[in-house]
Amino acid sequence: MNAIQSFAPSWEPVRDPFRIRGGGLLIIGAVLGISLCAFVCQPVLAVDAAKDAGFVQIFNGSSLDGWEGKPEFWSVQEGAIVGQTTAEKPTNGNTFLIWRQGNLDDFELRLLYKITGGNSGIQYRSKDYGNFVVGGYQADFEAGPTYSGIQYEEKGRGILAKRGERITIASDGKKTAGEPIDSTENLQKVIQPGDWNEYRVIAKGPKLSHIINGQLMSELDDSEASKRAATGVLALQLHAGPPMKVEFKEIQLKRFPQE
Repeated sequence: MNAIQSFAPSWEPVRDPFRIRGGGLLIIGAVLGISLCAFVCQPVLAVDAAKDAGFVQIFNGSSLDGWEGKPEFWSVQEGAIVGQTTAEKPTNGNTFLIWRQGNLDDFELRLLYKITGGNSGIQYRSKDYGNFVVGGYQADFEAGPTYSGIQYEEKGRGILAKRGERITIASDGKKTAGEPIDSTENLQKVIQPGDWNEYRVIAKGPKLSHIINGQLMSELDDSEASKRAATGVLALQLHAGPPMKVEFKEIQLKRFPQE
């Protein structure tokens, strides 16, 4: 995260500015204008700083230090994590790149993703089954028009909240739909196919929110005690099937005190 630097212009003191010939009043006006701008703009900078407070980069942009996956599928190229399958080198089942620096409980994750073909996702509070197989909550996204932003449970209950839905799951597993966010067709318009998109995942207690390019896509309140997860691993998915490529960069994490 880049620190915000403040550059203060240097001005020579004017003992009697109204005696300055050739536009002295214009000089005074310019100085006052700059001072006013500094005063007015300061809260904006403070808001930006507060917005980024507490986030740490968990991908260094040059290597997979702190991450682990099958090396034949995962690499770093031009500052991004790249997962790729080809016709000659498919994956036998979904495979994952796992963050090895700890488990996640309550947090906000921000990253940029780009996908070419296929389906992928961000696993969180998930279970590591070994051999780079992971199951649990997934912030889904794809190259197609349907699933980006949904709440999916890999190796579990399947789709928990479709795009545009606010879903509450009771302790007995009963689902209740709340006020819709928007139609899935309108939400798809926010996504830039074949280009970089920002994904944010926010998990606070049982409430899980998926946000793409600043737009809430789905929201889940999961109180099914026998199946929900309060903690687990973070991982990136490379899906089995036709050849595909997925890229991730600018991965930032902020932890919250558990509720």
